[in-house]
Amino acid sequence: MKTQNFKRILACLLAVATLTGSALAASGTNSINALYNNIKVMVGGQETTLTDVNGNVVEPFIVDGTTYVPIRGAAEALGETVSYNSDTNSVEIGNQEAPKYVFVFIGDGLSHVQTQLTNYYLDAMSQDAVAPLAQDDIEVSADRDLSAILTSTPQLTYMGFESTGITTTYDSTSFCPDSASTASSIATGNKTHSGAISVAEDLVTEYATMAEQMHDMGMKVGIVSSVTINHATPAAFYAHDWSRDNYYDIGLDLIDSGFEYFAGGAINKPDNSGTATSIYTLAEQAGYTVVNADQAAAEKITAADGKVIITGEDTNGGALPYEFEREEDMWALSDYVSKGIEVLDNDNGFFMMVEAGKIDWACHANDAYSAIGETIAFSNAIDEAVAFYNQHPDETLIIVTGDHETGGMTVGYVSTWYDTFLAQLSSQTGSYDTINATITADIEAGASFETVLADIEAFCGLTTDAGEALSLTDYEIAKLQTAYDVQFEGLELDAELSTELYGGYKPVAITVMTLMNNKSGVDFTSTSHTGVTVGTYAQGVGSELFNGFYDNTDIYNNVAQIMGLN
Repeated sequence: MKTQNFKRILACLLAVATLTGSALAASGTNSINALYNNIKVMVGGQETTLTDVNGNVVEPFIVDGTTYVPIRGAAEALGETVSYNSDTNSVEIGNQEAPKYVFVFIGDGLSHVQTQLTNYYLDAMSQDAVAPLAQDDIEVSADRDLSAILTSTPQLTYMGFESTGITTTYDSTSFCPDSASTASSIATGNKTHSGAISVAEDLVTEYATMAEQMHDMGMKVGIVSSVTINHATPAAFYAHDWSRDNYYDIGLDLIDSGFEYFAGGAINKPDNSGTATSIYTLAEQAGYTVVNADQAAAEKITAADGKVIITGEDTNGGALPYEFEREEDMWALSDYVSKGIEVLDNDNGFFMMVEAGKIDWACHANDAYSAIGETIAFSNAIDEAVAFYNQHPDETLIIVTGDHETGGMTVGYVSTWYDTFLAQLSSQTGSYDTINATITADIEAGASFETVLADIEAFCGLTTDAGEALSLTDYEIAKLQTAYDVQFEGLELDAELSTELYGGYKPVAITVMTLMNNKSGVDFTSTSHTGVTVGTYAQGVGSELFNGFYDNTDIYNNVAQIMGLN
């Protein structure tokens, strides 16, 4: 590991000060007369420009014959880290080794709202309901029941990490980016076009990823995802391709990476739709132990097995099942992380990237309840890294972020006014995919609209009976009837209206999702990605660099600074 050279910095710096004080002042502020004389700073014979934490140029200056050099700019010019410790009121310069273990967790489609909704849902499920406020009773009245008090506490582990940031996600194509480009920005520190995997804007030049560089340093590397492991986000850490849809070529890059651990979802189109040798076969020929949908065999895997590919039960296009639909004896995302730690742990350290990909899938389908379940599964996976961190607190860095937001999720809806009823979401017992599959199968078997309504009640509790919390109004039943007629009876709607109502999804199931969300006080603006910022959270060695407002490329830049990458 790289040890920071504190003496080298001190030899470079003549003195340190700011414009509001001098090296002679123990505390408080002093007025000074600073002389700027276009002083050049030379490092290794080359002139360098010193900047502050925001990238602004900061010039050296002279006070009473003493030259003052900005400490952050000088240190970074020498490739060293600088941080401010608010607990001790001290500036720390290159006084720690780089972490031996690095985790990067990416919630695909995860922004602040997905995190907050999940936390509020857990709050709502753990306490008594507070009497709701009516639209015309916003102010508390004397006869209002005030016995129940609403509270909220952080219930997702990463919400309590020591450093938090707000991160922009735009790419070279759009302010509403896709997963390929945003994951590439995180993995390489560079912007690229939507759909591109860790290549430049010319779609040819390859950018080295943080995972590849740490592997070259002798660290083992693991890639875990709840969706297919040659999907856009995991691929950005080991592959280089102009298109995220070139699944077979990305699978070849997976093998060529030599990374020690791939796990979670299956490999998408492993035989290139029947035209090529299976990636699984090629991986075995390259020395990988492949365990495909065999949990008993996966449990026996150890570090002695060398390079490993472990895939779970293929329940949804190669992805792991939604957390709320997962059978109790099936591995969760956290189990793949735990096994990864077991396989990767070694004296040279390891890097692990973990993606919760189905937060994104759920939000595309406006399935708030499934998104909550996936966010809980994501937090549980992070808990495995935190348990490891607690054993190695001076050697571990954990980073949690989202690649972009999906769906334009919000907490609050026009007809629930100043209230939410989040516990009602627990009435949902199936994901969008399951509900759609069940309804479609029933219709193909000759079922009527009334049978579809019975299916909906069984899955979600939405009922035509009056007086229930989830009772359907005549207006809502009419919306379902229209969706049914469009999907199964050939009713044609204006294309723009159809897009506005259903967003490209199956009309009945997406309408059910909308009704469940809205009755609970949740809404979505889209079935696509949005351009809002995401949260970034960090714990451990170097985590202080992840405070503040910054771009997703700076996640890579911070890791590069901490680890000594290019």
